[in-house]
Amino acid sequence: MESKYKLILQDIDAVIARDPATGSRTEAVLLSSGLHAILIYRLSHYLWKRNFRLTSRIISQIGRFLTGVEIHPGAQIGKGFFIDHGMGVVIGETTEIGDNVTLYHDVTLGGTTVFDKNGKVTTKRHPTIGNNVIIGSGSQVLGPIKVGNNAKIGSNAIVTKDVAANTTVIGLAAHKIEDLKKNSKKQFCAYGINGEIEECINADDLYKEVKALRKELEEIKKSPAELNKN
Repeated sequence: MESKYKLILQDIDAVIARDPATGSRTEAVLLSSGLHAILIYRLSHYLWKRNFRLTSRIISQIGRFLTGVEIHPGAQIGKGFFIDHGMGVVIGETTEIGDNVTLYHDVTLGGTTVFDKNGKVTTKRHPTIGNNVIIGSGSQVLGPIKVGNNAKIGSNAIVTKDVAANTTVIGLAAHKIEDLKKNSKKQFCAYGINGEIEECINADDLYKEVKALRKELEEIKKSPAELNKN
């Protein structure tokens, strides 16, 4: 019981530490809808692990109605979890979240349709998020991918492949792709993703690429001047 109490206190203190608008535990408990969603999740998850599945789902739905945050009771969430603004967040059943993770509003940690070698849908459908990760508002993190420790995902990013630790990724505008599976058009695909599509940009790599292109452009601009000298 003491460990559960400490876990709740860590959730409350996470709000104070990461939300400048919240100045005390009392204020966090009374006014943070993200915290309310987490506390309701802690209760529903406790019941889920003890096989009170229907009761836990009912409590989860009540939390969704009250806060606008949908967290499946089967998800595993570590200590110091913080949802800023607490609205429109969706966290799926097989999601695993480490310690001190921050999510902003409208984030989806969703499951995709992934098939094993025998053509059956895999049990693990949702992301695994490491420690100290920050996920910006509107981001979609989809499928059984891994986001490493200390990673940052920019707002409105669409992430469908692993994100390395200590990196920042940003998203792309939608564009046409080729389906890798011949029968993919006939099968239902959650979030429209079949689990094989890879789409993500590492901000550090993008910066290096832009820098290299600028250098190449400068060399091209110099070429006519050099030719004139000769």
